[in-house]
Amino acid sequence: MSARSSNQPFLAADVGGTHARIGLVSGKGDGRRPVSVLHLHRYSCADWPGLAAMLRDFVTQLENTPHATAAAGIRECAVACAGCVLDDVIVNGNLPWPVSISAIREGLGIHNLAVINDFEAVAYATQFIDAAETRAIIDAPTPLPGPVLVMGPGTGLGSAVLLPGEPRARVLATEAGQISLAPGNDREIEILRLLRRERSHVSFEDALSGPGLLKLYRALGELRGGPVHWTTPAEVTAAALEGNDPVAREVLDVFCGLLGSFVGDLGLLYGARAIYLAGGILPRIHDFLLGSTFAERYFNKGVMRAWLQQVPVRLIEHGQLGVIGAAGWFLDEGHARGQEA
Repeated sequence: MSARSSNQPFLAADVGGTHARIGLVSGKGDGRRPVSVLHLHRYSCADWPGLAAMLRDFVTQLENTPHATAAAGIRECAVACAGCVLDDVIVNGNLPWPVSISAIREGLGIHNLAVINDFEAVAYATQFIDAAETRAIIDAPTPLPGPVLVMGPGTGLGSAVLLPGEPRARVLATEAGQISLAPGNDREIEILRLLRRERSHVSFEDALSGPGLLKLYRALGELRGGPVHWTTPAEVTAAALEGNDPVAREVLDVFCGLLGSFVGDLGLLYGARAIYLAGGILPRIHDFLLGSTFAERYFNKGVMRAWLQQVPVRLIEHGQLGVIGAAGWFLDEGHARGQEA
């Protein structure tokens, strides 16, 4: 494989279960970040037949921008996508369509396509953010060097760990969201009992995700013996925040408590020195999260409470981070390997 030209812009995409962000990026960074995003567009995945179609549309859009010349020469693409690579496809149950790597290459004339997990890309990008771009959930002293955990609920429950090292940091993609759900009180035991009627393995993702919010809502509606009104995660969240639906309010209480417990578990598992929360749900409920049992459950780890008191937890807006992370990883090492799971 021939060496790439650092002056040639390339595509970078951040593909989640609900939205995809596609950017034209340049390897000329701004001194703080390794890349510059020249043009960006967000797509609703359900409105398109597949990722290849979105990428083609994005390239067509570029023809009407100052980057038209660059668009004609695009031969490289970095994709951060929920799921993992298996042979020619990206395997993920949260995407509305299959993703074929060969179809993207052939359809756009891409010579070099690198694929990584979406939270792997976000974790990589945390190297280039500062505290002013985040919101505090758990305050702590300036963290010591060490692993950085990134996790968050959206259409699924993503998680990755940034591992510092020389000459560069590495990122460990995980499927921590598939860990078996561990209830922390009697109410959560009752919820788990109901969720187990649908499947033998109930994961944290079954509660801590958009679809998980609906599962919690239906379970709590049954336990309370009352009707359920809402059919989307956004409706449940809105009703909880407005405070006029006690079932929805309890859903968000349970959600935040389970999240705090799970984040604390993962922080201990990976020896995290800092934790970033991302995903599409948490920015909407930031104030509710601060007033919830999140912190109580996060610290409820027996003798390890003292460790977690030294680990800051901060909320980050997803925004361009996935695109920046995918592109930065691509320049750092991905383009040398062609394809990555």
